[in-house]
Amino acid sequence: MKALIIVTNHTEFGDAKTAPTGLWLSELTHFYDVFEKAGVQMEIVSPKGGKITIDQRSLGFFVVDRATKRRHQDPAFMALLDNTKSITQVRWDDYDVVYFAGGHGAMWDFAEDAALHAHTAAFYESGKVVSAVCHGVAALQNVKLSDGSYLVAGKRGTAFAYFDETIAGVKSHVPYNLEKRLKQRGMHYSKALVPLKGHTVADGRLITGQNPNSATETAQKTLDALHAA
Repeated sequence: MKALIIVTNHTEFGDAKTAPTGLWLSELTHFYDVFEKAGVQMEIVSPKGGKITIDQRSLGFFVVDRATKRRHQDPAFMALLDNTKSITQVRWDDYDVVYFAGGHGAMWDFAEDAALHAHTAAFYESGKVVSAVCHGVAALQNVKLSDGSYLVAGKRGTAFAYFDETIAGVKSHVPYNLEKRLKQRGMHYSKALVPLKGHTVADGRLITGQNPNSATETAQKTLDALHAA
């Protein structure tokens, strides 16, 4: 089995140079840990390829966990983010699951990349597993299947809650309300009763997690779906 992990290239909130963003590291590392333990091969890519920027807030004292810190201090692991391939430089047919890691940057490049959406639609329609966490779910909002319907239409799912953007201190910076967008596309959206608490939804071959605290459960449910597919 092989997993394709996609991370964001986008590094700032719009044109606000004083508000950097990027990949939320734990949303990559927690998935990676689960799949590595299960013996699944993985490749980390990005929409444009190249070096990946880490959102420094994800390394903050109050949010970073021991497992993520260990990965961040591992030169071999961090080297995987130094020069990623682009999504067009890999054969999607070679993989059994695609996973979209989050970070606010994903609200831009994941949402706007037509090639990414086309690959994702074909991947899902071929019977494979699609997984995403937090703002990584932004990749799915504009994915249309061959019949013209949105991939998320009629599916149970989740993503970062709009209320929680206030807690994160970036509500005035985000380009749109992801929760609302997904509902408009027909997703049966749900979220944890307590803000920022972990919440993961599996609907067949579509698995989505609400926030960084959902990344490990999202990985585990993705692995379950992969074995069932």
